[in-house]
Amino acid sequence: MQVFPSSGAAGSPDVAAFYEEASGSWQYIVSDPATKSAAIIDPVLDFDPASGATWTASADVLLDYVKQEGLKVVWVLDTHPHADHFSSAPYLAEKLGAPQAIGKKVLDVQNIWADLYANDSLKNRPDYWDRLFEAGDTFGIGNLKGEVILSTGHTLASITYVIGDAVFAHDTFMVPDSGTSRADFPGGSSEELWNSLQTILAMPDNTRIFVGHDYRKGGREEACMATVAEHKASNIHVKDGISKEEFIRTRDARDATLPLPARMLYALQVNIRGGRLPEPDDKGRAVFSIPVNRFKPKF
Repeated sequence: MQVFPSSGAAGSPDVAAFYEEASGSWQYIVSDPATKSAAIIDPVLDFDPASGATWTASADVLLDYVKQEGLKVVWVLDTHPHADHFSSAPYLAEKLGAPQAIGKKVLDVQNIWADLYANDSLKNRPDYWDRLFEAGDTFGIGNLKGEVILSTGHTLASITYVIGDAVFAHDTFMVPDSGTSRADFPGGSSEELWNSLQTILAMPDNTRIFVGHDYRKGGREEACMATVAEHKASNIHVKDGISKEEFIRTRDARDATLPLPARMLYALQVNIRGGRLPEPDDKGRAVFSIPVNRFKPKF
């Protein structure tokens, strides 16, 4: 766990970051120092692709922290339907009695993946969430104000949460030595990703950008935060002086070499259900579906 206390500026939250090693994912608990109200962002449900087993160890660590710190969780949030891990949002929402939310464009992602999974029952299912955010929406965490920004590119449903001087930018930025996130998933776009990155880089230089993943480049310790100023100075994909055209060339060339995430074909059918596993049949048997010959292998 890494802790980033409030800067003391008005509206600045405390942030606790929790690393899930198997998928390289960051989970966050954002809290109001004054009221102890909190939100959980991008929580992980543990999953082993080899056995098909799921468990809640990572989510339970978040619950333990909430209890230890005396926090009142008022939101359980996802930034987008993840391709590399399962969301534990419904588990946490039930345990904590908090509403679950994501961006409204998740409904468009449902339509894409309903076709890929040959399962039309996955289409147009807003009922999996308590609230679907649109760009410009706001929400409260005690005295803190959260704002929703549409941040397409990685997925067409990606949103960023801006809470005071903290930005939860999910799979847009990586930390500066690792650049940015891929943009080649269905509905993704490197040009849209560039535009989303520039919106965040236009924020004040002391804005803290918290990322969705880190893969410990060069064997260093895991990292999750850098300021706008640090990204402008040293992000290998979007630092000052790199043009939009250069970024798109770099991003597209890099994405062409990347295999699908190991959990992707499992994860999307869970995450477009808001983190719910496939429904069991009348004998209690639940199974995953895997699209056949809908994606090309990258050797």
